[in-house]
Formats: sequence, C-alpha cells, structure tokens
Amino acid sequence: VQLQASGGGSVQAGGSLRLSCAASGRNFSSLNMGWFRRAPGKEREFLATIWWSGGSAAKYNAYYVDSVKDRFTISRDNAKDTVYLQMNNLKPEDTAVYYCAATFQRGELSQTNLYDSWGQGTLVTVSS
Repeated sequence: VQLQASGGGSVQAGGSLRLSCAASGRNFSSLNMGWFRRAPGKEREFLATIWWSGGSAAKYNAYYVDSVKDRFTISRDNAKDTVYLQMNNLKPEDTAVYYCAATFQRGELSQTNLYDSWGQGTLVTVSS
C-alpha cells in the first residue's frame, strides 16, 4: 500500500485544517488507518485510528489520544480510498509533521510498529 498525505499548511491558533491521505492498492476498506505526528525535537506521537471491527455488528470504530479527541476527527471514504483528519481549534503545540499509516494487522493500533505503510508526511504550522 502506498500512501500520499496532503492538506498541511500554516494556520493561526483557533483555525482548522483537514488532512487527507490517499491510498493506492487493494482492499482499502479492510485497512486499519492511523494518523501520527512528529513535533520538532519529539518522538512520533499517535493521534487517531479508524479500524474495521468485523463480526456481526461490523462497523468502523475510531480511537483518539486524549490530547486531541475533542478537536480532531478521523474519517474515511472507501469509495475514494482516502482517510481524513479534520483538525479544529488548532494550537501552536499542534505544529508538527503529520503522517498517515496503514496496516491490515489487528492489535494495539496506537503503536507505530504495527503499521506497515507510511505516508511521506505533511507539515502543519500553527502560529499564535
């Protein structure tokens, strides 16, 4: 799976951005997708994931790190093979390179080592 992230840019605090991550390859609807970021001088940080629950009540579920769960929303459009990250009320501390990632594996989807494919990153800069 190849991933192409886009949508980054510069915004003032309180503003919004929507990141997109387009996937190429088969079976996008079965992929578990995640968003991460790396701020200057910091480790890569998990933000959000959306995964297929499977089973009789199969649906997509989302999970967020506490620091963004009230401001960021992950979603997907399987018809476009694309996952999104809507970011609202952005803060200067959200400045980072944002990465999307994909995996067919199940498990702890907040862990970077579970993901097989990574996008190239898109820079988000939030000014105060």
